[in-house]
Amino acid sequence: MTTLSHGHELTQLTAPVLDVTADNGVTYAYRRFGAADTGEPPLLFLQHFRGNLDNWDPILVDALAAGREVILLDNAGVGLSSGQVPVTVTQMARDAISFLDASDLGQVDLLGFSLGGMVAQEVALLRPRAVRRIVLAGTGPRGGRQMHGWTLDIERAANRADGGLEELLHIFFGITETSRALGMEYVQRIFSRTENPDKPNGPEVARAQYDAIVEWGIPDLGRLARLAGITQPTLVAAGDNDPMIPTVNSQLLADHLPNARLRIFSDAGHGFLFQYPRQFAALVQEFLSGPAHQGSV
Repeated sequence: MTTLSHGHELTQLTAPVLDVTADNGVTYAYRRFGAADTGEPPLLFLQHFRGNLDNWDPILVDALAAGREVILLDNAGVGLSSGQVPVTVTQMARDAISFLDASDLGQVDLLGFSLGGMVAQEVALLRPRAVRRIVLAGTGPRGGRQMHGWTLDIERAANRADGGLEELLHIFFGITETSRALGMEYVQRIFSRTENPDKPNGPEVARAQYDAIVEWGIPDLGRLARLAGITQPTLVAAGDNDPMIPTVNSQLLADHLPNARLRIFSDAGHGFLFQYPRQFAALVQEFLSGPAHQGSV
């Protein structure tokens, strides 16, 4: 494990923010820690709409860091990274690839959540040899179903400049008391960091990212044929009632990716991986360490 000077293992709440400048002129902010001597490729985390390094669940990240090195990335224009947020998912993927090149990362596994899952698909298509395995969480394929912009209530909650706890719970968690209670626990965890915080994302980040999401979701089922190019083993996961990226899109991904398995979490919304961080971490760990051919389930 990566360690602090006094010997304590780094965690999601203690790992410092690092930076590297790529050939595209962007200085990327990231956190990198975990078990680096396992022979496993690093697991690169690609974040959701308006999210930064601090919004990853410490339980999820630390559980996965126990078995491999993890890298949390602020893509171009996000958080403490320099540059501007592009208005297309494809350019976001090219920016992520620039980070891989600048960091001399020959091959990685990818975990993309929501917008990050869209970026992960494009990275795999644009730089296939750089990607060993992929986890797509709460996301959908280009041109999928009911993805051309969000419903009005979700759009308002997600884009509110002064959005707080109620908006976050509405977007990420279900309407049941059990889902909301677990959502409250997640919120407490992500606000536990006391030093070296990331920079919150403002309205300009939200506008560009939402433009990219809307373009990605323009209805075009012919685009599903592109998924044949992602031959890496892929784990697709979602909550059973996702109002942000309807769960049917995870089924579309599993149906059209050549080597995919699908897991749907019950009583969960968009933020299922933060509602069930230990269960999801165990699923991801098993998948990343499993046989190369997963098969559909």
